[in-house]
Amino acid sequence: MGQGWAPLGLPSLFLLLLCCGHPLLIHSQETPSQPATSQDTTSQDTTSQATTSQTTISQTTISQTTTSQATTSWTTQSPNLVTDEAEAQKFVEEYDKTSQVVWNEHAEANWNYNTNITTEASKILLEKNLQVANHTLKYGTQAKKFYVTNFQNATIKRIIKKAQDLGRAALPVKELEEYNQLLLNMETNYSVASVCRPNGTCLELEPDLTKLMATSRDYEELLWAWQGWRNKAGRSILPLYPKYVELSNKIAKLNGYKDTGDSWRTVYETPSLEQDLEHLFQELQPLYLNLHAYVRRALHRHYGPEHINLEGPIPAHLLGNMWAQTWSNIYDLVVPFPSAPTLDATEAMIKQGWTPRKMFVEADNFFTSLGLLPVPPEFWNKSMLEKPTDGREVVCHASAWDFYNSKDFRIKQCTTVDMEDLVVTHHEMGHIQYFMQYKNLPVALREGANPGFHEAIGDVLALSVSTPKHLHSLNLLSSEGGGYEHDINFLMKMALEKVTFIPFSYLVDEWRWRVFDGSINKENYNQEWWSLRLKYQGLCPPVPRSQDDFDPGAKFHISSSVPYIRYFVSFVIQFQFHEALCKAAGHQGPLHTCDIYKSKEAGKLLADAMQLGSSRPWPEAMALLTGRPNMSAAAMMNYFQPLLDWLRTENGRHAEKLGWPQYNWTPHSARSEVAGTGRVSFLGMEMEPHQARVGQWVLLFLGVALLVATLGLAQRLFSIRRLHRPHGGPQFGSEVELRHS
Repeated sequence: MGQGWAPLGLPSLFLLLLCCGHPLLIHSQETPSQPATSQDTTSQDTTSQATTSQTTISQTTISQTTTSQATTSWTTQSPNLVTDEAEAQKFVEEYDKTSQVVWNEHAEANWNYNTNITTEASKILLEKNLQVANHTLKYGTQAKKFYVTNFQNATIKRIIKKAQDLGRAALPVKELEEYNQLLLNMETNYSVASVCRPNGTCLELEPDLTKLMATSRDYEELLWAWQGWRNKAGRSILPLYPKYVELSNKIAKLNGYKDTGDSWRTVYETPSLEQDLEHLFQELQPLYLNLHAYVRRALHRHYGPEHINLEGPIPAHLLGNMWAQTWSNIYDLVVPFPSAPTLDATEAMIKQGWTPRKMFVEADNFFTSLGLLPVPPEFWNKSMLEKPTDGREVVCHASAWDFYNSKDFRIKQCTTVDMEDLVVTHHEMGHIQYFMQYKNLPVALREGANPGFHEAIGDVLALSVSTPKHLHSLNLLSSEGGGYEHDINFLMKMALEKVTFIPFSYLVDEWRWRVFDGSINKENYNQEWWSLRLKYQGLCPPVPRSQDDFDPGAKFHISSSVPYIRYFVSFVIQFQFHEALCKAAGHQGPLHTCDIYKSKEAGKLLADAMQLGSSRPWPEAMALLTGRPNMSAAAMMNYFQPLLDWLRTENGRHAEKLGWPQYNWTPHSARSEVAGTGRVSFLGMEMEPHQARVGQWVLLFLGVALLVATLGLAQRLFSIRRLHRPHGGPQFGSEVELRHS
C-alpha cells in the first residue's frame, strides 16, 4: 500500500507508499524541503514539465478566483508582508517550475537507492535530500513574506500556505544531516534484515518469511519466524528511534506544531480528526469483536487449549501475517462452509502461467475499461515489478512513484503470482491512476484530497476485482458463485482482509502520537505497544517481551517514518466510494456482489474526484464522489451485514464471550515448558522445573500468610468500630475500576 518517494518540499512530499496490506506514505510530516524516502508514492521527474505546469497554474488561478477557503495562521497583517496577489502568482509559478526539477532529481536518487541498496546510492540520496531541503528553505522563506488572508485566488493561497511549512529544512544543517542519516539507517536496517536457521540458511522478509507466516500451521515454526524477525529488524531500530523522535519533534515545533503527531494530523484539515476517527472505530467494533471470537474458536480447534484461551487474547503469530494486521491467509482454518466452491484464484493463476507483468496488464485493463487512462510506456520500461535475481539488495515493500514530470510513473514491487498480490497490484495501480489524473496540477497540489484518499482509490477497484463474478470473467474461478454459503464464505474472506485491519491501522499512529507527545517514553516503548495491541486487537505476544525489544520497529512504516492513520481512513472510505460507484454503475443487489468493471459512468465519477488532487479541502472531493462531505462507516457495515448476522448466530451457538475478559492470559503466562530446553517459564523468567516448584510453594505460603493477616486485621477493625460508632457524616469509599476495552 504505498506510493513511492516524494521530495520534501511541500506539505506532503511524501511518498505514498502504497503497499498492499502495508500502506506507506513517506514523511508526510516533512515539508517541502526534503524528499521523502518512504515507499509509497514518489515524485520524480520535473524538468520537462516546467512549462506545462506553469501554464496550469495560470489557468487554475483564473478558474478559481471566486473563493478563498484556505485559512491562515496570521490574524493581523504585518506592514512588511506582501499583499500583491500578482506578485504572489509569479512566486508560485517560479516555485512550481523549480520544484519539478529538484523533486524529480530527488525521486530518481531515491528510486536508485530503493532498487539497489549500496553505499554509493545512499550517498547520492543524502546529497539530494540536502538539495531538496535547500530548495524548501529558500522558497519557504520567500513564501512566509506573503500575507494571504485577503487573496481572492484559492489556488495561490493554498500553494503558498503549503510552501510556508519548511518541514525538515527548518533544522540547522548539522541536525538536518543527522536526521537524514537516521532515516536512511533505520530504513536500511529494516530492508536488509534476515532471519537465519541453525544450518545457516537465511530467510528475508520478502518473500521467504512472508510465505512462511502465510502457509505454515506449525506453532513452533511460526514462533521462530515471528520472534526472529523482531530480534533482527525491531531491535536494530531501537538505538536510533529516540533520537529520531527528538529531531522529528524539533522539526514540527520549528514549523509551529506542538509535536510530530500534531503536524501529521494537520494534513487532514479537520480539527475534530481524533474524535471522528474514534467514532468510526466504535461503529465498527461490533463487527470486529464477533469476527475475533469466531476466529479464536477456530484456532482453538486447530492448536488446542494449550495455545488458545477461548476468553483470552490471541497469540499474535498465528494469524497468517507477520504483524497480524490482516488474517486472510488463515482462511482455510476458519472457512464457514468448507464444502462450498473455492474463492482463491492462486491455483488457477499458476496453472495458467500468469506472470507479474500479466497481473499488471490486467490491472491496467480494469482501469481503461472504466474510461480511465492507460499507463504510459515509461511505466513498463522503468518499473521494478519483480524481485531482482542479480543479487541486488532492494526495498521490497510495494510502492507507487510519481516522478513529477507528468509522464514518468513507476511501481516497485516484489510480486508473487497469487491472489493476494493480484489485489495489491490493483491497489498500486490505483496510485498510478491518481498520479496521472492530477498530473496537470501545480506540483504542490499533486496529492490525494487527504492521505487516505490515495490509499482508497486502488482498494475500491480491488473490491470489484475480488468478487467471484470478476474472477470468473478472468477465467480464474469456475463459476460466478451465488447462494448463501458461497456469499458467507466470500464475506468471511473479505472480512479477514478488511475488518481485521481496522484496529491495527488505528493503533499504530495512536502509539506514535503518544511517543511524540511524550506520554510514552523510551523505557516503555514496547510495553505500551503491546498494551494497545491488547486493547484494540485482542492480541498478545507469544513469548515474553522486554524493553530490550522494539516490536513496533519490526513494521516498515515505523522504521521508515510513514504515517499510518491514512490506512485506517482509507479502509473506511473505500466502502463509501464503492457504494457510490456501484450506484453510478447501476448495480442492483447486495453491495458485496458489485463489480464496476466496464462502467464508464463509475469511471467518470472517479476521475472527476481524482483530478482535484489536493486543490480543494477533502470534504469537497468526498461530496463530489459520494454525495456527502463526511467519513462514515455505514457503507462498510452495510457491505458486511450478512456476515455479521451469521457471526452473531454462530457465536451464540457456542456461547462465545466477545472481547477478551481474561486479558492477562498469554501462552507463557502459566507454568509452560520452554520449547526444546526442559526449562519452564515462571513469573516471566525461565528456570529449572524444581526452581519453579519451590517458587510456587513460596508464593503459596506467602498467600496464606497474607490471608491470615488480612482476616486478623479485619477482625480487629470490626471490634474497634463496634466500640466507636460514628454518629453520622459523609461516608467515603474508594472504587478501583479495571477496564479492558
